Amino acid sequence: MATQSLYRRYRPRRFSEVKGQEHVVRSLRNAVINHREGQAYMFSGPRGTGKTTSARILAKVLNCDNPQDGEPCCECPSCLAVERGTSYDVHELDAASNNGVEAMRDLIEKASLGTPGRHKVYILDEVHMLSKAAEAALLKTLEEPPPHVVFVLATTDPQKVSETIRSRTQHLQFHLLPMDVMEDHIRWLAGDAGIDLTDAALQSVLRQGGGSARDTVSALELVASGGGEPLEITPLDEFVEAFIEKDPGRALTVVAAAVQQGRDARTLAEDIVRHLRDCFLSLMAPELVQLPAQRAEEVTGLAQRLGAAAIVRSMERIGEILVEMRHAPDPRLLLEVALVQLTHEASSGDLSVVLERLDRLEHQIAAGAAAAPPARPAPVDPATGRALGGRARRAAARARRRAGPRACSGRWPCRGDAATGTGGVSGTGACTRSCGCARAGHVGG
Repeated sequence: MATQSLYRRYRPRRFSEVKGQEHVVRSLRNAVINHREGQAYMFSGPRGTGKTTSARILAKVLNCDNPQDGEPCCECPSCLAVERGTSYDVHELDAASNNGVEAMRDLIEKASLGTPGRHKVYILDEVHMLSKAAEAALLKTLEEPPPHVVFVLATTDPQKVSETIRSRTQHLQFHLLPMDVMEDHIRWLAGDAGIDLTDAALQSVLRQGGGSARDTVSALELVASGGGEPLEITPLDEFVEAFIEKDPGRALTVVAAAVQQGRDARTLAEDIVRHLRDCFLSLMAPELVQLPAQRAEEVTGLAQRLGAAAIVRSMERIGEILVEMRHAPDPRLLLEVALVQLTHEASSGDLSVVLERLDRLEHQIAAGAAAAPPARPAPVDPATGRALGGRARRAAARARRRAGPRACSGRWPCRGDAATGTGGVSGTGACTRSCGCARAGHVGG
């Protein structure tokens, strides 16, 4: 018999056990306490945030024999039947596979029938997948359902649901869980399930989950299956380092390693954009960054080194290739070209890159001019004491050449093969001293 997965074993049974959705829990509990339940609800939000779970809890409490402060007792036959999936009062329908008109007509016909409990609850998951004809067929019943019927529509993409459907429901939006709430929950769950979890493994689980409770618990299960070792994930920080160091090879190496691990180029590009967004938010609005404290500090350091302008330019460029990837025969090639353009300035035709290079060159020139050694003073004419410049300097040089070789002053290296007397001057330009002057026709300094 297969082992039940952790996210099913630890699925919340009461509203109080739903994490990170206090605004939704408060609205539903108050509606139950005050007997003001709506006829139709729409739950929208990212995957794994508790939409279907909250719908089942609502169905339980609406038919519970002994509700307590807006919570189901989870002990009566009605609650246990809902948890087992055998209740005649709760009907779940996957709108992704039952998105036709016939499925909606069948639902409408059965909705008017009686039910053993107080309410008949219909949970339509992924309702944005309904066809236009199915939405039109459901619309009238959704607007004026039988008194004992409650509809709960769940979707991850509410903008695809027609406005006529949304206007007839109470829309409750679910959010990704804050990292501190998610971390406390995972620590408790790991301890209760007997899973040894190191800090490094915990951080990898939280990073992989991304605020989704179900994804995070699934990542925890992978860590538990692997003996507590951290998950092998793509080092997205390497891309930011490549942008900072202008190193195309570094970025391409990470792409190659990710593809070898089975990562899709489009998914990898989306992860890079998401990581760059965290960097951008860490500079502009740090309170919006949904990362553990230690990880948030690391991302902030990378963002400060890269700069806001470069982060925005990188997000824009990779966002453009995400659109182009839809019709590209090789999405990996587009990603690699974009990364080279972002890490190799000569390959980028972006005007902002050119302006940035000019600005950097101006700073380098200004710094070099400030640190340059003082100019060598002009030579002085010993006869007049005035500086020699231009024509006077050239005339003095011609006069020295006409005067012939001078006596060696001992300042220049001299290597000669003809010995002379004192003075160190010979007809061949050699010198007897050990100064080593090798100038032809000029033996002195």
